[in-house]
Formats: sequence, C-alpha cells, structure tokens
Amino acid sequence: MEQDWLPNDLHRAFETEGTTAYCVLPHPDWRVERFGADILASCKWAPPWEIVPEILSRMEAAEVAVERIFVRDLPRNPSERDAPQQTYGNTDLPPEGWAVEAGLRYHLDFLAGYSAGFFLDQRANRARVKSLAPKSLLNCFSYTCSFSVVAATTGAATTSVDLSKKSLMRGAGNFDANAIPREGQTFIADDVLEVLPRLARRGEKFGVIILDPPTFSRGAKGRPFQVERDMATLFQLSLELAAPKASILLSTNCTALRTKELEVLARQELKHARKGASIQWGARLDDLPTDQAARTLWVDLK
Repeated sequence: MEQDWLPNDLHRAFETEGTTAYCVLPHPDWRVERFGADILASCKWAPPWEIVPEILSRMEAAEVAVERIFVRDLPRNPSERDAPQQTYGNTDLPPEGWAVEAGLRYHLDFLAGYSAGFFLDQRANRARVKSLAPKSLLNCFSYTCSFSVVAATTGAATTSVDLSKKSLMRGAGNFDANAIPREGQTFIADDVLEVLPRLARRGEKFGVIILDPPTFSRGAKGRPFQVERDMATLFQLSLELAAPKASILLSTNCTALRTKELEVLARQELKHARKGASIQWGARLDDLPTDQAARTLWVDLK
C-alpha cells in the first residue's frame, strides 16, 4: 500500500487551507480518513485494527497528532454495516469529534451509526457552492446540512430537507457550531418526493439545488426510493423549483449510475422541460480517486 498513502506535502496543503478532514489512504480495500486528531479506518477483507500500527507510523511521519483511532468492517451487504469501534486512545472520552473543512466545523459522532456525520467526497462541491454564493439554496437529503452551512456563510437562505429529524437536529447544531444564526434557515423533516411538489405549489425558487440521494431508502409512508429509478423524477421536480440561471447538483454513490449516465439523464430531462443549460462533471479531489468518490454533475441553467 506504499503508493496509496497521502503524500506529506498534501497533509501540509490541507492544513494551510484550514482543513483537517480528508482521506489519508484511499485504497480500494482499505479506507483511512482523518478528522482532526481522530482517525477512521475501514476495511473490506481483513480485521481493520491490523492497520493501526501503520496508521500511527504514517501520521507521525506527516507530523499529524493522533489521539484516537476508530475502525469498522465494510461488508458486501450494506445492511450488515455496523458503527465503528474505538481501538486506540482514551476510551473514556465521548465518541464525538469535529470535521474541519476550509475553516468550517461539522460535528461528528463516531458511534451514532455507519456514518460519523460528514462526507469527505463532497469537498469540491461544497467549495463550488461557496463560490456561487447563492441567495437561496435547497438541500435535498441534507443529512447533517453541510451544504446548507456553506451556503449560509455567504448569506444564503437555506432549506434543508431530510426524512430524519435527528439528522436535521445535528445539522442545526452545525449552524450553531459556526456561529451562523438559524433565522432565515428552514429545516423540513419529511419525504423529499413529497416536499418538492409542495414547495413548487407555493411558488418557491432556489438559486442552488442539491440532489444527493441515498442509493436506496424508504419514505415516510414506507415507499421505496431507488436512485436509479427515481433520480430522473427528482431532477424534474428540481427544475420546477429552479430560479433563473440556477445551478443544480446531481450526485450519487450508486455504482450502477456513472457520471456519463447522469449526464444523459440530465440532458433528456432538460430537453423535455425545454430548458437550456451547461453541464460539467464534478472536480477531481486530491485525496480520493474518481472511482472512490461520488459521481457528481453540475447543471447550470441558462
């Protein structure tokens, strides 16, 4: 795995930009991620604690202090995924921490579930939201609201929609952690496919719309959501909510939907809606190969 570890100069580059949350080892079978002084190691084929000594050695060489290491298995069946376990460091401390990206803080809970609360592979897309500085942002499947936090720092009024009220509460806490007033920010705990038509009937419009759904889930009434089947519907609904010259992000971790297929889907729906747009693929990340990150596509309406 020698060639896969993040070079020391990239550690320093991330630190310089105010980022201490990034991937240290993006190996297909191993994934090692840094969150400040905490490390999360994931493994597909061997007990993940076997890599702990090498993690400590690599981080020492990069001059990164490590206080705790959490590990987890990556079973083939997602339903069998468990929360990480701490194998190094003081176990008396709360299993919580912080992801810091471009100076913004996002709360983590390593034992809350399979995800600690922050997705590293959306870094470039969060940066693009900041550069767009929209007046309004609609964040669908918002989870802990990182896109909303970024947009709010530029003055945007944000609407975050997620079926999980608990996730939205964690997202609201991320606003607090960055001293962003919650006034003007809306949190809706409901099924996205039911919320979007309601927003359209009210005549709401958004300058940026984030579509980053799970591969599979169930709605509030038990309705199954399948990204391969339902992404087109999501995009159709988002076009009805798009302000003039809005930007829409389509993103998925579904391996059956590649970026090219997302582009075909987008162009078909744009044609049906008679809307012009420019389309560009998401930016490449320094710490994650393209095949190990979400497939992303930006649609900029004309």
